[in-house]
Amino acid sequence: MTYKAGGSKNELRHAKRQLVTVLDLNKCIGCQTCTVACKNIWTKRPGTEHMRWANVTTYPGEGYPRNYEKKGGGFRDGKPQRGVIPIYTETGDNFQFNQKEVMFEGKGQRAHMQPRRYLDGKAPDWGYNWDEDQGGGEWPNAFFFYLARMCNHCTKPACLEACPTQAIYKREQDGIVLVDQTKCKGHRHCVEACPYKAIYFNPVSQTSEKCIMCFPRVEQGIAPACSRQCPGRVRCFGYIDDETAFVHKLVHKWKVALPLHPEYGTEPNVFYVPPMGSRAFGGDGEITDKSRIPDEKLMELFGPRVLDALAVLRSEREKQHRGEGSELMDILISNNWKDRFGGFDKDPLTQASAGEW
Repeated sequence: MTYKAGGSKNELRHAKRQLVTVLDLNKCIGCQTCTVACKNIWTKRPGTEHMRWANVTTYPGEGYPRNYEKKGGGFRDGKPQRGVIPIYTETGDNFQFNQKEVMFEGKGQRAHMQPRRYLDGKAPDWGYNWDEDQGGGEWPNAFFFYLARMCNHCTKPACLEACPTQAIYKREQDGIVLVDQTKCKGHRHCVEACPYKAIYFNPVSQTSEKCIMCFPRVEQGIAPACSRQCPGRVRCFGYIDDETAFVHKLVHKWKVALPLHPEYGTEPNVFYVPPMGSRAFGGDGEITDKSRIPDEKLMELFGPRVLDALAVLRSEREKQHRGEGSELMDILISNNWKDRFGGFDKDPLTQASAGEW
């Protein structure tokens, strides 16, 4: 890797190749399997209770961390933008529950499980995905969809630029963005700078932590846990320059996979196939061909290119319905799940039992 103690920002951000993830928002059911898979492996240590490196929230909603879209960071016209640091409760808190009272004090129906905030013991007024499935829109055209997120392992990481101790770098061989825990001094400028708020401060270790794209698995040919454990075949994974990989085809060939908030200027490497939405009702109650999800909402998330992507998706779906076949639809359906992982399809249990991971 190119990581060098005291290396320049150009050296720290250099990568010869880039691993990317593509998520199809038409298939995500909000089951949180990716969230649980990630948390069970990476965020069980002291000080990480509030961290969800992988997370799924309902859109429209406040997102995670809470209102991250309003907390600044990133770049505008190439210039860094000021941001703010989310407070502890905005990253989901570490709720404490009265299990002892409910289970062991013989109070029967007089005692019920109650969450309390970790820092002050008070009843919470918000938590992770607190607004699940509320959505938006006006009756009868209510709408929502699930938005899975993780660190974007950006080509131009704002976190890397903001770090004063050169602790953040991209791996040369795959573009994964990491934080060197031996160099991090807990200044949290990275948390402030990231416009997606995908970096978290550990109050126990006094360092910043983030998604590492499961690089110990990747090095053994295993896709990250969030992708591998997804039951809905929502995620594709692989090198963006591999023309045989689904990620390349969705991003560059078919151009239906787009980055989230491209206006933040970090060139993220997580892409999304936008949701087409349920068909809307017309004024007389008839079913129309229009989506319930307003175009302007999707443009807020993915930029104006989302309209072209939706047009391609609709056109290829119609071809499939007519029996003409569609490579794009075959990719999105993925009858063989291994095809989604760009060669990173080894069995994690087999590798672990062999002592390789």
